[in-house]
Amino acid sequence: MSELAVDASVDITDVVCPVTFVKAKVALEELEDGEILSIHMKDGEPVQNVPRSIKEEGHQILKLVDNADGTYDLLVKKAGEEKK
Repeated sequence: MSELAVDASVDITDVVCPVTFVKAKVALEELEDGEILSIHMKDGEPVQNVPRSIKEEGHQILKLVDNADGTYDLLVKKAGEEKK
């Protein structure tokens, strides 16, 4: 299985909700349409809320990876303006 080419990454393990989504959203806004963002986050509220909020914004959730250390990596493809 081929790995996805990640264009940018953001670590939100040091912040709490709702700032987790805000940091992820800002990182997505800096990307071009179709680029992929990796979001490194803690288990718990971020894993429950960030993917849902990003999907509501119209972006595509590609993969959620459990790192088996209490953190996850969420891969998101930025949607174009026509998708929002």
